[in-house]
Amino acid sequence: MARSQPTFTCLDCGAVHGKWAGRCDACGAWNSIAEEAPLSAGPAKKSLGSQRGRQVSLSTLNSNEPPPPRSATGLEEVDRVLGGGLVAASAILVGGDPGIGKSTLLLQVAASIAKRGQTCLYVSGEEASAQIRMRAARLGLAEAPVQLAAETNLRDILTTLDAVAPDLAIIDSIQTMWADNVEAAPGSVSQVRAAAHELVTFAKRRGIAVILVGHVTKEGQIAGPRVVEHMVDTVLYFEGERGHQFRILRAVKNRFGPADEIGVFEMTGAGLAEVANPSALFLSDRGRSSPGSAVFAGIEGTRPVLTEIQALVTPSPLGTPRRTVVGLDGGRLSTILAVLEARCGIPFAGLDVFLNVAGGMRVSEPAADLAVAAALLSAREDVALPPDMVIFGEISLSGALRPVSQTENRLKEARKLGFSQAVAPEKSKADGGTGMQVRRMPDLTTFVGEMFAAG
Repeated sequence: MARSQPTFTCLDCGAVHGKWAGRCDACGAWNSIAEEAPLSAGPAKKSLGSQRGRQVSLSTLNSNEPPPPRSATGLEEVDRVLGGGLVAASAILVGGDPGIGKSTLLLQVAASIAKRGQTCLYVSGEEASAQIRMRAARLGLAEAPVQLAAETNLRDILTTLDAVAPDLAIIDSIQTMWADNVEAAPGSVSQVRAAAHELVTFAKRRGIAVILVGHVTKEGQIAGPRVVEHMVDTVLYFEGERGHQFRILRAVKNRFGPADEIGVFEMTGAGLAEVANPSALFLSDRGRSSPGSAVFAGIEGTRPVLTEIQALVTPSPLGTPRRTVVGLDGGRLSTILAVLEARCGIPFAGLDVFLNVAGGMRVSEPAADLAVAAALLSAREDVALPPDMVIFGEISLSGALRPVSQTENRLKEARKLGFSQAVAPEKSKADGGTGMQVRRMPDLTTFVGEMFAAG
């Protein structure tokens, strides 16, 4: 029988290579390719089709089986992101930058659940139990009946989980887990895949909710094979800028609730505090209206959120002008600049453009296009927009303004925060009695003519 050949796998993207190389051709990462031990070939086996197994039980779509039970975590923002609370027998993967507050958030979740009479086991492969107790004391959670363990051996962890049978198990982190039946170093693709598979399977079999913490790469993606994200039920990202106190828990996958839902927290000396009204928080530092500032009425999941988009346009001393973007997609900025020049005759050649979303918020919704264009034009023409105005709308390549969803919710949130007028695409639905003065624009050319006619 032919000998099994070793394979080489990229630790960042999971791409498989036939031989070792210094750089991964798939993702471009350097020194990320490691050798994986081949599967044992063993003696020749019969095909699966020739061996009879047990018949799988079947059900129909209109079955009366009750939905999986949920339990509240005690943190409303976390429950919102999860779709109403923790689901029994579910697996959740949480990723985020180092030091952003993942362990702090999960320790607060564990303490809140334990105080509600449920059993919670916190397993750390990165810290000793004494270090976790120090953090708990700093957060005022020392009296919470959370059970701690500092262990990396997966077999021992599964045995402990089987004996304790907690309602929630937190594994911090999946990259530090070591399965003794896999011949690879901890953190390798093989180890991460095997550990995630064992933990997810155990959660489904025993009805235990499991939260896995995952490290992220320099691009912000969860490190390891993408198959881990497919195996779990929910994938959450904990986002935020180091220089801001705001933190955002965002669901990018959720089998038990809406995706793209967010929960907003504020980092304080006593841990992470929930923010019930994120719009007021993101606009709290906004003073008098100044050129280059526009307020965008956006939707994050099911929640309307108002954020301030800031722009600065200055003459460039360089041959190639700079385009610096924080909190938005840089490609989208290039598209908006091209549409402004091609459809409205407003060039940005020879000008440096700096764009920022205030408060460390990240905006990916296309409805922010019009607010971005308004901030850019306001900065370029040195004309301040009205301070009581919100703007939203998607810009097409032809310069037309396309309608966006949940117009009424956006306007109601703006009205609640004291805004009295809005600019929206012409075909947006009626304001629904929100009391807002809505100026409807058919295209970008009309918007420029009405808002910046003096420029």
